Amino acid sequence: MYIEIFASNRLSEGIMASKKKIDPKECPSYLNEFFTDQRVVKIKSERTIESYYVDLRIFLRYAKITKGGIDPNTPLDEITISDVPLEYVRDMTKLDIYNYLNYIATERKNTAKTRHRKLASLKVFYKFLHRDSGLIPSDPTKDVDYPKMHEHLPKYLTLDDSIKLLENMNSSDPYYYRDYCIITLFINCGMRLSELVGLNMQDVNLDERSMRLLGKGNKERIIHINDACASALVQYMSERQPSQSEPNALFLSKRGTRITNRRVQQIVDNALKDSNLDNQGYSTHKLRHTAATLMYQYGNVDTLILKEVLGHKSISTTEIYTHIANDSVKDAMDASPLANIQNNKKQSKRPKKTYRK
Repeated sequence: MYIEIFASNRLSEGIMASKKKIDPKECPSYLNEFFTDQRVVKIKSERTIESYYVDLRIFLRYAKITKGGIDPNTPLDEITISDVPLEYVRDMTKLDIYNYLNYIATERKNTAKTRHRKLASLKVFYKFLHRDSGLIPSDPTKDVDYPKMHEHLPKYLTLDDSIKLLENMNSSDPYYYRDYCIITLFINCGMRLSELVGLNMQDVNLDERSMRLLGKGNKERIIHINDACASALVQYMSERQPSQSEPNALFLSKRGTRITNRRVQQIVDNALKDSNLDNQGYSTHKLRHTAATLMYQYGNVDTLILKEVLGHKSISTTEIYTHIANDSVKDAMDASPLANIQNNKKQSKRPKKTYRK
């Protein structure tokens, strides 16, 4: 087993670990070919490709130590991958893949969700190397099972908490209208953080009450703008100053540049704190869950329509919101015409039944 040699290499490596653009010089040629295929053929977003890079970089470093004779005490972030030969990847077996998954679970303390993502990245990578490009004769990940994950219901704000969030934002802040608009769009439209940050002025059509979003895999979708969103957008856009560097970006920073993911997260954190809703695990993505849940609970929305609003690829992803709308389920059960039919017959005193074993 190769697992024990990595006891000293416990670095954190999430999606956020790689902020810089991928440098082709730091990657072996076959990895660059994979990225090109994902960009040009599969039309994957740069964010998705960067997440592949983070996951595969760890795997190639692991391969370099286990198959290349690198000192196992070398910190992983000091191991380059540009010189990892294709043979190391080609010679990986199904057992090697399971060993790798065991390593990231035991030594790097990766959760089942993270291991699931990293295996998904490996499967896409090996599928390209084997089936799409023919660079290797077989795919060792083909029959590797995904780690079992415990299903956690999405965390979301209640209707009262959502109203509280909007009503307690700091109105004396010079960027109040921008921040209010951001929170309003999150909890009404259920958009992703990347979709909000990527919004351009031309994506908003107030006359037709519509907004164009660029979702995962560069897939566009059009969503409706309700009265609350339209009002918030009008207020913000009347206050928005023109930008020389980012004239098309809808949401701008105080420097006039497109607002960043991190700044939006800070805006959400500040709004939660102002409403005494902080330290409860809420985030920008939880506001997306909030929008979806409230639409399902109060809007009488069909899951297929909700799927289109949220930009989900699979209906199974959307159906989780049918499980968290407890109040709706309770009301539906209570509304049954048989809900009040009870047995009114008096119980007679009967000897207790005994059963033979």
